[in-house]
Amino acid sequence: MASVSEKPVMAMPSSSELPVRKIPGDYGLPFVGPIQDRLAYFYFEGRDAFFKSRMRRYNSTVFRANMPPGPFLASDPRVIVLLDAASFPLLFDTSLVEKRDLFTGTFMPSTQLTGGFRVLSYLDPSEPNHAPLKRLLFFLLSNRRQAVIPEFRHTYGALFETMEAEIAAKGKADFGAANDRAAFDFLARSFFGRNPKDSELGLDGPGLITKWMLFQVGPLLTLGLPTYLEDLLLHSFRLPPALVRSDYDRLAAFFRESAGPVLDEAERLGISREEALHNILFATCFNSFGGMKILFPNLIKWIGRAGAPLHGRLAEEVRTAVQEIGGGEVTMRAIEAMPLTASAAYEALRIEPPVPLQYGRAKRDMVVASHDAAFQVRAGEMLFGYQPFATRDPRVFERAEEFVADRFVGEGGAPLLRHVVWSNGPETEAPTAENKQCAGKDFVVMVARLLLVELFLRYDSFEIEVGTSALGSSVKFTSLKKATF
Repeated sequence: MASVSEKPVMAMPSSSELPVRKIPGDYGLPFVGPIQDRLAYFYFEGRDAFFKSRMRRYNSTVFRANMPPGPFLASDPRVIVLLDAASFPLLFDTSLVEKRDLFTGTFMPSTQLTGGFRVLSYLDPSEPNHAPLKRLLFFLLSNRRQAVIPEFRHTYGALFETMEAEIAAKGKADFGAANDRAAFDFLARSFFGRNPKDSELGLDGPGLITKWMLFQVGPLLTLGLPTYLEDLLLHSFRLPPALVRSDYDRLAAFFRESAGPVLDEAERLGISREEALHNILFATCFNSFGGMKILFPNLIKWIGRAGAPLHGRLAEEVRTAVQEIGGGEVTMRAIEAMPLTASAAYEALRIEPPVPLQYGRAKRDMVVASHDAAFQVRAGEMLFGYQPFATRDPRVFERAEEFVADRFVGEGGAPLLRHVVWSNGPETEAPTAENKQCAGKDFVVMVARLLLVELFLRYDSFEIEVGTSALGSSVKFTSLKKATF
């Protein structure tokens, strides 16, 4: 029987082959239109329904709309929305779009939250500090790479032991809070050889980071407060950075004490130690910790929902590779011999990318092509892509709305990886000092695979309860069935 991964990869039509169409949609009245769109996006429709309703209204995956937060946080919320796999990749082409100060979209958090510096995520590749800072992150990721597997197994092994104890005592165990603790411990130990518990941070790191992150991305979130109160507090005005300054200073002190070799490398690259410090903190706490905080519960959710048949296949693959390739140890060679495990991680990143919103400002007049039409874009206009619609494009993926764990296995599956773009670029390409693809792209995929390896070395299957949280999924284990083979 043919598998999903055997669907041939579709060639995207060139803009010259498509009818030219005026971009549909409008922005409404000044001030009023952006607020109406914001309320629809967060409350009256919800994010996915907001985009779906406009796709149907305009019969187009490219249209004009206002993106939150709008007044009074964003001076210009007007964007051109891209919602398919044909148009979305334009956002990665830095010869066509500028990325300056667009990491969080149409507004930028205060630099008081990052030590007074515009950190790497907000820099365009054309800016002089972009390349040396990107090289510094490559150094951070590679300097202690031999520690990644043992430190991950240490911290997440302890996590699963905690999950077992909580299930035995209470009947269920909250993965989210335990994952936050394990993620920060793992990152500190693997990047810097430092256990946060032995520092002045103690156990406070994850809580400090989460609050600090809220002050940066709060305008893009809902927390479940009464609608108009929340809209006023979160989406209309900045939360004062002074409220988290002491928390940030504690985090900065930890990194100042722990990141000596990385700061030394920064000086060799011509970066001041202070600017490097705040970039390392941001990369570790916002990019890496924040990514694991969102991705890992999502990964557990999708694997958990797939049920025992998939669990059995993963357990068989993981244990066979560890025994036969790794000689009983988890090694890189053993991990590379787990194609289903890798595919399941890629599929989680496809169906629910951890950073769903991408932006770019047109550098010049250009043509943007969807599957069905071409559209004229003027220099200076803001382009916005909602990635889950692009990576669930039914013109590219069969059963696009379903989690298909083996989607990327084999010769038929590998070409589809170019449409997995969670890292701000195709999975088939690599981050460089000159592009905006995530410096930790391969690291993220590795730790996602390691989570599955650790899980299925220990357990034959598991069951979960799933809810929602401000940043994604809330997951609780209700059973962990220990390995029997």
